[in-house]
Amino acid sequence: MEYLLMIYGNEARAAEMTPSQAAEMTAAFGAYTEALKEAGVWRAGARLRPVNTATTVRAKNGKTEVLNGPFAETREQLGGYYLIDVPDLDQALAWAARCPAADYAGLEVRPIWPMHEYAPNAR
Repeated sequence: MEYLLMIYGNEARAAEMTPSQAAEMTAAFGAYTEALKEAGVWRAGARLRPVNTATTVRAKNGKTEVLNGPFAETREQLGGYYLIDVPDLDQALAWAARCPAADYAGLEVRPIWPMHEYAPNAR
């Protein structure tokens, strides 16, 4: 079953890192990604650009609204994700706990709901 591990943290923390701290964090994420790949559970993953580069799109009553930046102000922002494929939630949680971000951020673990399971004609 596929799970999305969403990493929520404070962007300001990353901006305050020294170059050596940033290099250490990059190496830790590289090792974690390699471990996921070696275990055969990695499907995708990426770091996201800062929230001030976001654009929000809403379509109401046939009219499209485009808003620059995030819609909601929060102390934590979605900073990246991993898509993994493991047999069950327990294994997804175990991988989330191993993520370097777990030391300073929250990881939301959510099962993927395949489109064909709720919209059979969407294949």
